[in-house]
Parts: sequence; structure tokens; C-alpha cells
Amino acid sequence: MRTIKQQARIAGLIYLLLGVTAPIGLVYVPGKLIVPGDATATAERIRASESLFRIGIASELFHQGVVIFLVLALYRLFESVNKALARQVVILGALVSVPIVFVNVLNEIAALILLSGAAFLSVFDTSQLDSLAYLFLRLHTEGLDIAAIFWGLWLFPFGLLVMRSGFIPRLLGVLMLVAGVAYVVNSFTTIALPQYAKAVGDVAFLLYFGELPIMFWLLIWGARGPRANEALS
Repeated sequence: MRTIKQQARIAGLIYLLLGVTAPIGLVYVPGKLIVPGDATATAERIRASESLFRIGIASELFHQGVVIFLVLALYRLFESVNKALARQVVILGALVSVPIVFVNVLNEIAALILLSGAAFLSVFDTSQLDSLAYLFLRLHTEGLDIAAIFWGLWLFPFGLLVMRSGFIPRLLGVLMLVAGVAYVVNSFTTIALPQYAKAVGDVAFLLYFGELPIMFWLLIWGARGPRANEALS
């Protein structure tokens, strides 16, 4: 039977896997291929680097699969702290957000089909196909903004569990609550008040890093204090 420290390190390892793979599809690939406001340039980059675009898609699907195992590992770790909050971590962290991201990937696949040169698309000219593909990429971005609401919401019960656990520093829980607020406020602003999105987004980006310390704490130290070597029930 695992101890709390062992279970925490397992969760930390899964968390690290998520942290390493998620930026590939969410940050690196879009940064390389999408030219903001320019459908033609974006389409040309995707046609020239289709494999990279597909790697980005695969990354999104993979890291969302990792999320499922992460929330289950966290539930096992924290269910003795507060079962109701641990359930909220599972619901907000996976049961809602993961399906949104999986379905949202269809927008990227649609863009890829439009740029594939398939014969059935010959009724459209190239500029039309480029614009339609860019439209689906924009929809994908909007879909991530919706998913990000839940990326923030799940940090609230997670942060509270950390603060109440007794085997992880309370400060890490506070930082997670701050990051959660940043995700939710930034998503709301982007969707409802786009004129303020840039200013809010710049601040929110810095606050997102409040989520990182818990990842490394779980991986390196796992748990400390009198409960660290306690066996999980």
C-alpha cells in the first residue's frame, strides 16, 4: 500500500508529463504556424509544415489524456483530506474540460482538411479555402478560451485541498487560487470584453505561473510532516 508521499510523487510525475507536453500544441506549434490576422500566410505555413501541425494536434489529444490520470492520482492523494473537494477536482479538472478540448480539436482537423487540396474542395478557390481554414483555427482558439475557464476553476478545490492537507505548504495552495482567478478572469475578458483582453492577458500570463510550484513540490518532495509516511486507506 502506498504512502501519502509516494502517491504525491506519482501525481507530481504525471503533472510534469502534462507540463512538458501541453505547451507543444498550445503554444509552440501555434506560434510557429499561425500568423495573426493573415489567413494566406497561415495557410502557406501549415501546407509547408503539415507534420508539425499534426504534432500539435497529437499533443493536445495526448496531454488531455494525461489530465485524466492526473486528476485520478490527485483524488487518491486528497480524498482523505476532503472527499467533496477531491471530487470537484475530478469533475472540473477532467469530466468537463477534457471533452471540450477533444471536441475542439475537430476545428484544427477541419482546417487541415480545407488546406489538403482534396478534389471535393475544387469548387472553392485558394483564397476562400485559406479564409475558411483560418476561421476554424480562430474557432479553435475560442474553444480553448472556454476550456481555460475550467482550467482555472479546478485550481480552486485543488488549492483548498493543498491548504488543508497538512503535508504540503499552504502557500502553494494560495498561489494556485491566484492562478485559478487569473485563468477565469482572462477567459471571461477575452470572450465578453475583448477590448481589454490584451491588458488582462499580459497580467494573467504572469499569474499562471502560480500553478507551477505545486508540480515540482509533488515531484521532488511529495509530502512532508507527520502524515507524509502515512499509508493511504
